[in-house]
Amino acid sequence: MKSAVEILSALAEPTRLAAMRLLWDGREHCVCELMRELGASQSRMSRHMSVLRNAGLVVDRRDAQWVRYRIAPDLSAETFALLEAALALSGKPQRVAA
Repeated sequence: MKSAVEILSALAEPTRLAAMRLLWDGREHCVCELMRELGASQSRMSRHMSVLRNAGLVVDRRDAQWVRYRIAPDLSAETFALLEAALALSGKPQRVAA
């Protein structure tokens, strides 16, 4: 498990937090969708998602030329609680899907 500092550092950047907000619905999202929703270039979005992946918060899957992301299915209870708290503090409602 990553430390709380590593997780919170990954979530401290507004674009990454916004990406986690989009992924919080429990579904898989294409990086192209994240780019469109967040107004980020492909390279910028990929860098942000790499930070989230390295923090253990998301997993990815290649689909042709795009990469699809979702919340990591094996988050510890502590990591899940940190993520939920960060999203709640940023105004995100409770998770609607697992």
